[in-house]
Amino acid sequence: MRKSRFTEEQIVAILKESEGGVATSDLVRRHGISTGTFYNWRRKYGGLDVSEAKRLKQLEDENRRLKMIVADLSLDNKILKDVVSKKW
Repeated sequence: MRKSRFTEEQIVAILKESEGGVATSDLVRRHGISTGTFYNWRRKYGGLDVSEAKRLKQLEDENRRLKMIVADLSLDNKILKDVVSKKW
């Protein structure tokens, strides 16, 4: 997955500017992002503080690692079941 050029702090600061009344088109142009990116950020980080955004990122990373572990264990389990069920 591609790493964002913006940190969570920067994203939250940009969203706070928007809440302060700055026009979306001005924000997008000034920060060099697309309007789609801005609205995705607003959907994901809208209403969060910097500490909450960092915690969200940590939880997403932990969830990704746990999903990989479950996938590996499921594959190992399937292989073992295939070996046991084979007739010799």
